[in-house]
Amino acid sequence: MQDKIVKIIAKQLNKKVEDINLKSRLVEDLGADSLDVVELLMTFEEEYNIIVPDEDAVKFATVGDIVRFLDSRSK
Repeated sequence: MQDKIVKIIAKQLNKKVEDINLKSRLVEDLGADSLDVVELLMTFEEEYNIIVPDEDAVKFATVGDIVRFLDSRSK
């Protein structure tokens, strides 16, 4: 699952997959703005057929935060 999430983030933010790891910060390291984050969340919701509550979404600072959240929802 982690590889797929990283690929989605890389594609959306126009980054190389090898430049992204679990500690990569969405805004500071990957240059995402608020619109990028919303688009990523929409992509993940569609891809994994889930709803990401706003109170959870605001906690996503790193790629690892997203991976852990999606992993917990897919079980």
